[in-house]
Amino acid sequence: MIDKNKSDGNPVIRILLVHDVVLMCNVIAAALEGEKDLKILGCATNIEEAQKMVEKEDVDIILTSTRLPENGSLRLTELIRALHPTVEVIVLGISENKERVLQFIEAGAAGYVLKDSSVDDLINTIRAVYAGQPKVSPQIASAMMERISQLAQRFSSINPGLTEPDVLTSREMEVLTLLGKGLTNQEIADQLVIEVGTVKNHVHNILNKLDVTSREKAAAYLAVIRSKE
Repeated sequence: MIDKNKSDGNPVIRILLVHDVVLMCNVIAAALEGEKDLKILGCATNIEEAQKMVEKEDVDIILTSTRLPENGSLRLTELIRALHPTVEVIVLGISENKERVLQFIEAGAAGYVLKDSSVDDLINTIRAVYAGQPKVSPQIASAMMERISQLAQRFSSINPGLTEPDVLTSREMEVLTLLGKGLTNQEIADQLVIEVGTVKNHVHNILNKLDVTSREKAAAYLAVIRSKE
């Protein structure tokens, strides 16, 4: 029996497109159509439609345009991270402005595709994010490290109780330590000899316990914890 969720033995990545222009959804879907491991589940034109489709369909990745009105793409990213933490968000058509990109990353986006990127760039980003390898440029990575340092100082002063090591289990601390080193979910799974799904569950629990929305903010807490040891 053929597994419809696999292509040539590899998992099929199920994608929801979110764009305020249906024609652009059709263009993106057509560009990805030839990739056997990518499956477009549909197109939503606003946050409400996107949320309904995520609840109805088994979505792996959301590709959202920055064109959604009233900062909708950022609000959608925050909403998905809060309500559907196993669904990854990739932001489309963004300019590489450090503050703007950091906004999305801090909201929980796992990757982004610049306005002048190619279809190959988009496909590579989708596959990397699905594999637990967030895609950012060296400039953005440097800005993220600066922001982590700033967040660590802020968290240390405003909520010191959450930075105590006993807030997390020993396994969660192991996962958080590896997150702080920049390892992907797959790399963490390999190092701890556990399933990738188990890593995702641990990451979800860590984010919930620390009341943060991204791996980068969790790493900021780690920096505070280490400073107290």
